[in-house]
Amino acid sequence: MADQVQVGAPPADKVVVVPDVPLAEKPPVAAAAAKEPPPVPESEEELVKQKQVEDAEALETKISDAVADGDDEEKVPQSGHYKEESTRVADLLENEKKAVEELKVLVREALNKHEFGGFAMPQQQQQQQPKDDSAKEEPKPKAEAVTETVAETKEESIAQAETGDDEEKVSTATVRSDAVEDDGAKTVEAIEDTIVSVSASVQPEQPPEAASKEPSDAKPNVEGKDAETVSNKVLPQEVSIWGIPLLADERSDVILLKFLRARDFKVKEAFTMLQNTIRWRKEFGIDELVEQDFGNDLEKVVFMHGFDKEGHPVCYNVYGEFQNKELYQKTFSDEEKRQNFLRWRIQFLEKSIRKLDFSPGGICTIVQINDLKNSPGLTKWELRQATKQALQLLQDNYPEFVARQVFINVPWWYLAVNKMISPFLTQRTRSKFVFAGPSKSAENLFRYIAAEQVPVRYGGLSKDGEFGNTDAVTEITVKPAAKHTVEFPVTEACLLTWEVRVVGWEVNYGAEFVPSGEDSYTIIIQKSKKVGCSEGEVVCDNFKVGEPGKVVLTIHNPTSKKKKLLYRLKTMPASA
Repeated sequence: MADQVQVGAPPADKVVVVPDVPLAEKPPVAAAAAKEPPPVPESEEELVKQKQVEDAEALETKISDAVADGDDEEKVPQSGHYKEESTRVADLLENEKKAVEELKVLVREALNKHEFGGFAMPQQQQQQQPKDDSAKEEPKPKAEAVTETVAETKEESIAQAETGDDEEKVSTATVRSDAVEDDGAKTVEAIEDTIVSVSASVQPEQPPEAASKEPSDAKPNVEGKDAETVSNKVLPQEVSIWGIPLLADERSDVILLKFLRARDFKVKEAFTMLQNTIRWRKEFGIDELVEQDFGNDLEKVVFMHGFDKEGHPVCYNVYGEFQNKELYQKTFSDEEKRQNFLRWRIQFLEKSIRKLDFSPGGICTIVQINDLKNSPGLTKWELRQATKQALQLLQDNYPEFVARQVFINVPWWYLAVNKMISPFLTQRTRSKFVFAGPSKSAENLFRYIAAEQVPVRYGGLSKDGEFGNTDAVTEITVKPAAKHTVEFPVTEACLLTWEVRVVGWEVNYGAEFVPSGEDSYTIIIQKSKKVGCSEGEVVCDNFKVGEPGKVVLTIHNPTSKKKKLLYRLKTMPASA
């Protein structure tokens, strides 16, 4: 952020005058341009291990060269810019609109034919489906088919005769059967006479099998349950995904767009991906999984916190938590535990997705922050396998749900990890990646997330206390070997409260009240002192003002590095 304008101060100092009115929100900071790393061919695990040391030395050399040059900019490869596309069909190109309509046609046909695997049809519909299976068989000659029908009728008649039915009627069925073979023209008439004569001596109710064996010329009885069955037979399959019924409304178009974009608008490939995802969700038991209780052991490993500048919810993945050996063993020590971790991670994602807005133009993606500080790294085979499996599942079944992937506190071994997972990611996915070393992590986060939304542990001011996530923060860059002054003018008696933070600190901080009256004296609120990087992440202070004047905060940066200053304030009337 550019330095603010000087007001009444020597050239060596920077002075900021803050009006005693609510601070307006600052415009978003444009994301810095990022360069895409060269493509890396997929390699065997053994080759990755052999090249770890070489890659580490190369990256450390680049970092040391950058520091020697004085720009403190780790030469960490970054992928290119990614700009999120519109979710409104009206905003699409013509060929993209056509692809959406073609995919909707395929989905509608699949729903009508019940082709989405893994979803059972109602029982009544299943009872009325024998024609679907028989249609696959070769058609039989008419005479042979009719003969089999009559033969089956004869067998039923004989069975009824054994229980006391009229033997004469059974013999009539036999004669009719012989007549069919001699004279095919009278076949249908003979069958009707036979069925009528046989059914006259039995109870009115017929088993379902008999109804299905009636010839096509016979008029079906569509009363009662049969009428309900006929109506159920034509109902299309109902399939929902992430709580959105397919083809039910405009939200379904947003879902289909995700699959199309994941497959570069290739309709057949997108449809296949959708089918596979629906099948996998059924096999994995997603609906039941969402209701499971996995405990709270991993709540510090993955958590949601705040929103980015565009309104996307932000998810933090803290790999350093697995430095805890007890937690690591409890999570990854055997295959069953690794699968349980995978199910927990899918459950967490499912719950987060179902809170998104799938209406056209709504926020339906998430920003992922991956903190690699103190991460176990490549030496932990179990973590590596679980991560690889999770990435594959997410890419195959959760298309276009990540607006941006930001990697912070990237250590030397990150390059080897990037090489390992890159072959499993599409170019579109890789374009969303942003990497930052330890000294640039906070700065990179502030490009996409306002400081009031970033947790204190990552350089922001978001925490429990008097200020909330809606209280805007002002960001100032303090140049090397420079002094920066911030003034809070006060015109009436009040209680002034403020929060100040310098990312990385190692600067001198002081505060004083300068009254407007000539006969008044300056009051020292905080004597200037050096604040180290480990001494309190956020300074919270207040001062009760009894006369007009101004509160002046002074930040002196004696180092050779730029520093990021964050502050915000609020006033309360003295009567309160």
